Formats: sequence, structure tokens, C-alpha cells
Amino acid sequence: MAEREIPVYLFTGFMDSGKTSLIQETLFENNFAEGGRGIIIQCEDGDVELSADKLASVNFSLVTIEKEEDFTEAKLKEINEKYKPEQVFIEYNGTWGADTVLEANLPKHWVMVQALATIDSTTFESYWNNLRAMMQEQVFQADVVIFNRTDDNTDRGKFRRMIKTVNRKAQIVYERTDGSIDEREEELPFDINQDVIELSDADYGIWYMDAVDNYKKYHGKKVKFLALVYNPDSLKSGVMVPGRFAMTCCVDDITFIGFKCKYPKENEIAHKSWITITAEIRVEFAMEYKGKGPVLYPISIEPAEKPEDELVYFT
Repeated sequence: MAEREIPVYLFTGFMDSGKTSLIQETLFENNFAEGGRGIIIQCEDGDVELSADKLASVNFSLVTIEKEEDFTEAKLKEINEKYKPEQVFIEYNGTWGADTVLEANLPKHWVMVQALATIDSTTFESYWNNLRAMMQEQVFQADVVIFNRTDDNTDRGKFRRMIKTVNRKAQIVYERTDGSIDEREEELPFDINQDVIELSDADYGIWYMDAVDNYKKYHGKKVKFLALVYNPDSLKSGVMVPGRFAMTCCVDDITFIGFKCKYPKENEIAHKSWITITAEIRVEFAMEYKGKGPVLYPISIEPAEKPEDELVYFT
């Protein structure tokens, strides 16, 4: 009989970002502990303390690792042999290198099943601007990013775009100071109910990210924007990609972003030419997306001048 896999849940974030509170909520309010005997490997002490007695009531034990150099394969194996857990929570230290845990050789049958990153929304922009590399490390592999301590003034759209520039797959949750989840739809700087959604250069990156995440709502919509055409000879006949080069955080992080465009006269549109395109968006399966996504069908294409600033941004 095959041995059962042991799920490992990774919690990342700076100190006081809410990691410990999230773990307690998961264990004591969401009945997660019913999954069997477990351990919490805690790598830092925050303001919220985990009670060993309370953990024991749900069959969990607390283990601490105080130094990054002690977070080793041998140490994890020792913990596994001592506690024989059926599930593992790792509350990781936000100042330690993410590769230490993400590239660690886990004990046999331990399987990383979910990574959650907690962020204090009141300090997020300051940390992002001053400790960007560390922040990006914490959210790069996260399955879920939780912004806590949010309120009506929190710029959720801006925060989402900042996270999505480094981790497009992440689910993003906004938690208010009272613990409730803010599920309001995010405001966009353009009206998607226009007959034709006209995108300025400033709006293109925002629209692109929203269309990636919420492509269904754009099905049948018409959009107009200034685009640089990706249409090399190697591209499939009848297909081109109008898009823009976007800078996510620095000059070393520039990438071309655009959607597949089906156009029977694509051979008339020169590679790296500038156009103003008006197109209908249809949601279709595409190999390039490895699933469904927005596909553009041109209504009109006009030659255009190269803009003064060729880059677009996500904020």
C-alpha cells in the first residue's frame, strides 16, 4: 500500500504581516486541523503568539527554527522523524531567502501544496519601493496573496497590478481590518460598457492585466488602441500579435504583452510596425494560452506614428 503524501502549506510575509493570525484562523476557525496530526514550523516570533496548549487541542505541535542556516534537509528530516506529521505548516521568516525553502529537499512524502503570502496593506508600497527584491521573492511563487488591514481608501486595483507583474497566477484577497473579505469589483480607468473601449497608453497595461484575469467579461467587446505589431515570418499565417512593450519594475524587466490576433491579411502588416487597431474580442481556446483567452478580430487597422514613449506601465 502506497504511503500517504504529507501536504505542506507555506506562509510567507514580513513580520507583523498577519502570518500567525492566518494560521490560527485556518486551524481554529476553518476546522483545518481535522486533516490529522500536524506541526507548525515557525521561523520567527511575531506579535501574535501560538499557544502550545491550544495547538495540542487540535493535535498540532509547534517547532521553531531560529536561524536560516538551520533550515536544512537534515533538520526537516529530524522534525519529520520526531513528530511524524500528517500535515505541515511552515511560517517562514520574511527576511530569509525564498530559495532556502522553495528549493529545499523536503522529507520523503512531504509535498508543497499551497503557498500563501500575507501583506500589510498599510506598509505595502513602502516595502515595495524600498525592499522590492525581498517583496517579489515572497509573492513570486504564492498561490494566494492576502492583503490585510484594507479599507475603502485602499487602492486595490493598483496593488493587484503590482502583484500580477511578478505573479500572474496568484489569487488576490483583500481582508478588511474587521476580518471581513472585501469583494467589491475593482474600478478600472476606462469604461468597458462603451461601444468601443478606447485605451490610452496609460490604460493599456491595466486593460491587458484585467483581460488576462477576467477575459470572459470582454467577450464580444470592441477595443481600440495604439499597438506595435509582432509579426515575424516564423509566425503562423493569418495570425499576428498587436501589443506593447511594458516595464514591470525596472529597465531590466521589460516584456512584450499582447493578445493573439486573427487577421487573414496579416502579411500586409509589417513586423514591428505601428498601427491603431480597432478589434472585437472573442474568448476562444488557443494553444498559445494553453486554454481559453482573448483573441482579437480586427474591425479596422490604420498606420500610426511611433509614440514618444514606447513603453507602457502597470500602474
